[in-house]
Amino acid sequence: MGFTENSAKKAISVTGGGGVEQAMEWLLAHSDDPGINDPPAVEPQATGQDTTEDERGGKEGEGSSKEGEGSSKEGEGSSKEGEGSSKEGEEGQEGEDAAKSIKCDDCGKLFKTSEEVEFHAVKSGHSNFSESTEEKKALTEEEKLQKKRELESKIKQRRKEREMQEEQEAREREKKRIQMGQQIAERKRAMQELEMKKIAEERKKEKLEDKMARERVKEQIERDRQARKEMFGGNKSEAGATTSAPPAKPVPPPTAAPTTTTQKKEYSTTRLQIFYHSIITPTTTTTTTTTQKKEYSTTRLQIRLPSGTPMVQEFKAKEALSAVRLWISLNRQDGEPADEPVKLSMSFPRKLFSEEDMDKPLDALGLVPSAVLMVSK
Repeated sequence: MGFTENSAKKAISVTGGGGVEQAMEWLLAHSDDPGINDPPAVEPQATGQDTTEDERGGKEGEGSSKEGEGSSKEGEGSSKEGEGSSKEGEEGQEGEDAAKSIKCDDCGKLFKTSEEVEFHAVKSGHSNFSESTEEKKALTEEEKLQKKRELESKIKQRRKEREMQEEQEAREREKKRIQMGQQIAERKRAMQELEMKKIAEERKKEKLEDKMARERVKEQIERDRQARKEMFGGNKSEAGATTSAPPAKPVPPPTAAPTTTTQKKEYSTTRLQIFYHSIITPTTTTTTTTTQKKEYSTTRLQIRLPSGTPMVQEFKAKEALSAVRLWISLNRQDGEPADEPVKLSMSFPRKLFSEEDMDKPLDALGLVPSAVLMVSK
């Protein structure tokens, strides 16, 4: 930003040569005025009319005195003209005693116009002004040029200070932005660690429950084996004891004996079947209940970009795979454009998802409760 020579001269004229600071402040305050670049008005110069009139009156008085020797009437006329010249001299003296400037009683500065007075009052806060017979001297051309140079150097200094201040403020804003970004990243990292810990604890709990269920099944099977051994071993011992003990005397077997033995065998078999069924049925129920899969409403996906940068986000189990691709395009931080098409795949088991898979839910694609997706171009 610069000022023309006319505007600088006008500022020096308005401020009355009060200094570079006043002229610069006036320029900054009136930079948008329509006539700021117009040439300053020419100051009225002293014509010395009063002096010439006094001299002319004196000369006319001298001439009238010389002519009065020859003519009394001309002497009277010259005396009248002398009186008129004396009156004009008195008026000129009164004009010299009249106010030629306005003086600030607080600081003693002189001002020519009311605009200068108003500007000084607004700037300094002074309010005591009075008329003065002292005349404010006009600046010479050299002084005006010197004031102009000082004003331009002051403006350059102010501009430089303002640029340095703006640069410092921009640097401070950038520091705050970086600190805020680091804080946000730290919070995200902490939340991700907490979520990973929760998932690890859930998996650990599930594994422990599966292990306990398998141990219960093994114990139940072992008990079933022992019960079957004891049952079949007891029947054999009873049968051996019966065959080894000889009868005291031959007694003819009753007619209903075969029927009783057959009924006994059938009863033992039925009882064994009922006992075995009562043991096996709860075990089967427990096994089926423990092997049922747990239903998850959300899934946690770890996404690896081509640059190796990991991203972790939680999605609903029923969301389509296209929603995951859209989220990756909007939140990727590797500098790639958001509208660049990407492909998704799994490393284990190895699988590349097609466009048809984009409409399928995550649980149907085997991405629940957690999975790792690889992003490629």
